Amino acid sequence: MTFDERYRVIQSRDPRFDGQFVTAVRSTGIYCRPSCPARTPLARNVSFFATSAAAHEAGYRACKRCLPEAAPGSPAWHLRGDISARAMRLIADGVIERDGVTGLAARLGYSSRHLTRLLTAELGAGPLALSRAHRAHTARMLLVGTDLPAAEVAFSAGFASVRQFNETVQDVFAMTPLQLRARRRSGGEPAAGAIDLILPHRGALDAAGLFSWMSVRALDGVETATATSFARTVQLPAGPAWFELRQDAVGRIRMRTRLSQLRDLPALISRARRLFDLDADPVAVDQALAAHPEVAPAVAALPGIRVPGAIDPHEMLIRAMVGQQITVAAARTALTSLATALGEPTTIAEGAERLFPTMAAIAERGHEVLRGPAARIRAIRGAAAALAEGTLTLTAGDDGPTQRQALLAMPGIGPWTADYVRMRVLGDPDVFLPGDVAVRNGAAAIGLPGDAADLDRWASRTAPWRSYLTAHLWRAAPPTRRVSRRTTARIDLLEETP
Repeated sequence: MTFDERYRVIQSRDPRFDGQFVTAVRSTGIYCRPSCPARTPLARNVSFFATSAAAHEAGYRACKRCLPEAAPGSPAWHLRGDISARAMRLIADGVIERDGVTGLAARLGYSSRHLTRLLTAELGAGPLALSRAHRAHTARMLLVGTDLPAAEVAFSAGFASVRQFNETVQDVFAMTPLQLRARRRSGGEPAAGAIDLILPHRGALDAAGLFSWMSVRALDGVETATATSFARTVQLPAGPAWFELRQDAVGRIRMRTRLSQLRDLPALISRARRLFDLDADPVAVDQALAAHPEVAPAVAALPGIRVPGAIDPHEMLIRAMVGQQITVAAARTALTSLATALGEPTTIAEGAERLFPTMAAIAERGHEVLRGPAARIRAIRGAAAALAEGTLTLTAGDDGPTQRQALLAMPGIGPWTADYVRMRVLGDPDVFLPGDVAVRNGAAAIGLPGDAADLDRWASRTAPWRSYLTAHLWRAAPPTRRVSRRTTARIDLLEETP
């Protein structure tokens, strides 16, 4: 966006741009979100920054009125696939706290020094400053959303010491932690021992669609889903965790969680946001898709549709491969059996019985549980072994084409599976699945071409939002009562019926 375009945004106070950039005001020394209700500053006093970290590095402090750190994340980090976007996704997942800048740089294939130069030139701040801003955001959420003591907030947010936490909160917000906590609004008491937070999002949200998606795929003992909530266990870097996502009476998404180690909280928040696609820009998506008359009625009927992400990239690949050539119900049954037999028991929360199996366990014992063609079972175990050994890398910070190429090189993984994983793991908004049976059925139901090649050509006009077109076609597909099973030995096509 040009300066004039951004200035018009802050004049209109359009909330959908919150999190996409911040406005720094030289005359006051503060930076704000685009929708800040304060009087619009004169253009000559304004500078725009891509991140709050860059504004802070330039000497500005967060506005106490609009609290820009409370805005949803930028959808640009999913729309873009460059080094800066990949770095931001990994920083949000806590890579710097666990592995340092050296670890982040190694994952991206650069030296620490060169990565710092790249991010500073592109985003106005280096990796340490970007990580510091992310920790400040997490700390603010905990201070206003929980009753955790300040020391626990500090370590939960990823700070190395209480002193560092106090200094950062004071620098970023111009308030002490206790002053920031005093500004919170009452939102009800969480269950004893649980953390209860609000996960902000922009625009409309098809929460019913997300909960429905999760419900038909929920694995007994690992996941629990209803029409209004979704909960599951997950293995995080420091130990097992449990979380629940639900929508409250005013439409906000809330997350309740129990963790083995509080330092895993920032990573869990990031993963939960990706799971429900909470950083999306639904206004931009809906406007672009509604411009096509064939799709406009579906968009009007389901504003704010989201593309579900993945809480664990490794698990996502196994789930996709197990689901090849069978129905969602059959895949759920097979995956539940796998989790029951090989998943590690946990007592992290009431009703949470086990974790999804580790890749090592699937590689070693998957053949004892999995049913179907021997080639498919070998492919699943081979993928699990490659993930366990590290010969196959699969993370939210991968380069899209490189990830796709690596997956296609694995036995039993074809274009559908590779693209489906890219959509779910990377949050890539521009993936289309013309070979998917449900996509073609949904397309035929709303008057689009039913042939895969013709449909793929038509879908190209909806770039860069083809993942959301896919989601609409999944929803438009009529229910199927009977699915024929192929006897071919080919297992490179996943046909999934939502």
